[in-house]
Amino acid sequence: MPRPTPAQLVYGSCTVIFSTLAMLLLSQTSSGVGIAVIAFAALALGLLVAMTVPLPKPRVVAVQQPPAVAEEMPVRAAVAAAAPEPVHERAAS
Repeated sequence: MPRPTPAQLVYGSCTVIFSTLAMLLLSQTSSGVGIAVIAFAALALGLLVAMTVPLPKPRVVAVQQPPAVAEEMPVRAAVAAAAPEPVHERAAS
């Protein structure tokens, strides 16, 4: 599992804090069970927000490799360049 980015940590933490405060103020609960339910819901919401923050896309860098010697010169040209030229001389009579 990849490590969370700093943006994910910040968004998730802010969501937990602000949603907990909002739910506690809106519900006006004072019981321990109510506070535990609200805290659990806020943690779940913060986790959801942190996991849905878009991750940076990995960069793809194209690397060109130099062509091989065989690709630069066709086989016939390589053989012709390596073979000595025939000598055409008239025989002395």
